Amino acid sequence: MAREVIYSPAWWIPGGHLQTLWGKLFRRQTPAPTVLERWDTPDGDFLELHRLATGPDAPRVLLLHGLEGTVRSHYAQGLLNEAARRGWGADLLIFRSCGAELNRTRRFYHSGETSDVAFVLDRILEEFPTSALALAGVSLGGNVLLKFLGELGNDLPPQLKAAAAISVPFDLARSSQRINRGFSKFYQRFFLNSLRKKAQEKARRFPDLASQERVGALKTLEDFDNLITGPLHGFRDAQDYYARSSSLPYLKNIRLKTLLFSAADDPMLPPEVLDEVREAAEQNPVLEVDFVEKGGHAGFITGSVPWRPFYYAEHRVGEFFAQQFSLSQGPTATVQEWRG
Repeated sequence: MAREVIYSPAWWIPGGHLQTLWGKLFRRQTPAPTVLERWDTPDGDFLELHRLATGPDAPRVLLLHGLEGTVRSHYAQGLLNEAARRGWGADLLIFRSCGAELNRTRRFYHSGETSDVAFVLDRILEEFPTSALALAGVSLGGNVLLKFLGELGNDLPPQLKAAAAISVPFDLARSSQRINRGFSKFYQRFFLNSLRKKAQEKARRFPDLASQERVGALKTLEDFDNLITGPLHGFRDAQDYYARSSSLPYLKNIRLKTLLFSAADDPMLPPEVLDEVREAAEQNPVLEVDFVEKGGHAGFITGSVPWRPFYYAEHRVGEFFAQQFSLSQGPTATVQEWRG
């Protein structure tokens, strides 16, 4: 199938950093017409979902945001609006602690946590048993998505037709090193400031978690993962967390048609990691690699003039999903049949 749009990075946004920052600083878009729902989880916590309604049989897309993302994240709104434009339903899962209020339990979310995705997917499958479904994740959400698909392997629900992962930190250890160098430290400070505030609030609720002083003294994301993410979620330390949660080793087990869309100038990942992803994809025919030279981290802005930018990533994902939905047209088995 011919591409509707061929990507060419905007000449007026040079470099990966400007591509990365442009959407957050300058993008303005009408919020998608979503409805907020709160779902209680089996462990006494809750999840927030921003839901885009459509007809009962229309395709749906489950969206996973990035580190410290929210419904206001420019890429999240872009993907929701792309789904609306194509007449699809959509559900944006807000990870624990990233919603309107802090979650109830000790735990947070992290790059390798897939149980909430499984819980939400099951409910969506039951609610829309005849709808084709696709999954899309950005950055951390993309890593979660790919790890989840690798864990599923062949155990795929029949409604699930495709997945797409944008700007994924496939190797968390090397990503944490990259974000601690040069101008990329700017992103680290942004994430860390937000995570510290949440951790300090958690420490007030659960005093044995960590002292306020130790949380306040954290200087890098690896420090945060050593003190909070690792021990809180059953890992020995940050390196153990990175090793067990990185999606790169799971790529070989994915059995769903999946688009991997990244840029070589992503300031949060060394480009050599993408070479290793290409090698893994060569051994797995369901993985479609689309790595471009320029696009930054979740940027991918094109257009001939600054006052008319085109945000390519969401279009690329929508085009890919439309193709997969079209190829899979026909009677759709239900979740009951999948479970036997």
